Amino acid sequence: MNVLLLKMSSLGDIVHTLPAVADAERQGVRFDWVVEENCRTVPARARGVEQVIEVAFRRWRTAPFGFAPELAAFRRRLRRRRYDLVLDAQGLIKSAVVGVWARADERVGFDAASARERAATLGYGRRISVPGRWHAIDRTRRLFAAALGYEQPDRDPVFDLRGTGRDVGTGREVVLAHGTTWTTKHWPEAFWIALARLATAHGLVPVLPWSPGERGRAERIANAVSGARVCPPSDLDGIMELLATASGVVGVDSGLAHLGAALGRPTVALFGPTDPLLTGSRGPYVCNLTASLACSPCRSRRCRLEGRFPRRYGASRSVPPCLQAVEPVRAWAALTDLMKRQCRDCLAR
Repeated sequence: MNVLLLKMSSLGDIVHTLPAVADAERQGVRFDWVVEENCRTVPARARGVEQVIEVAFRRWRTAPFGFAPELAAFRRRLRRRRYDLVLDAQGLIKSAVVGVWARADERVGFDAASARERAATLGYGRRISVPGRWHAIDRTRRLFAAALGYEQPDRDPVFDLRGTGRDVGTGREVVLAHGTTWTTKHWPEAFWIALARLATAHGLVPVLPWSPGERGRAERIANAVSGARVCPPSDLDGIMELLATASGVVGVDSGLAHLGAALGRPTVALFGPTDPLLTGSRGPYVCNLTASLACSPCRSRRCRLEGRFPRRYGASRSVPPCLQAVEPVRAWAALTDLMKRQCRDCLAR
């Protein structure tokens, strides 16, 4: 069966789709995957994906008329092949529109109660109900199984990324994935500095990747800690190789943290306003740390309690109290426990 898969963004959501792709690949399903251009590396390495079709909605929306020729070229490429089925795992109006553009015998997606945008369901011929309180990985695996006609496997999620040395982990680097798009997801810079100092004190090298707008924070953290370094400019391919060989990863709720976990690295993910039960990192060596505050998770991009709690480690009052409550020593203890467990498992093989 040839399927056009629509899961265009974000990086974390794409990573969470990989186990469903692995399930379907075992059933003989082959995918063409429509994805945002800056995320193409991940589906390109996924087993069962024959072709990655890049889209650039994030760039096009800045000047929609100026990019009209690119959009037309995208539509032409989309229609070169006829598919047995279009599977919309995004559940947004824009993904449903892409599905309508494609040539396919059938279009399938979430039902109105399960989709992120109810209007998206107008683009589907078949709509599937998925429990809303399940983790994103489990929701997507259920969607794929129901859409493609096989029984959902009960095995643990598999993140099958070809060409990535997920069992390497020979480096001394600890990746500090400090970047995120939500202001309420940020961990205080002072906390990153404290964590980096703990890492260097134990002979490890903290490495700080960055994307546009984040380099200044990475440099401030690295400048405060002797032995820490800022990652050189790199595309997602380079970041994946860094993650695959790292001794460990600590990150806020972001695509890089989810990717580190999927690559089998000991990963500590820091959660405040978002819910790890719904979007937490999954993998063989993962710890999702959360605060015990009654207001968390609020799922809000703006903290209603801003400035009402005392600052810790010199954190700014703009940092939500839920993330101030997840202290560096706790993150370090969790990471060292995961690294020791992975080492024991490697020796036992």
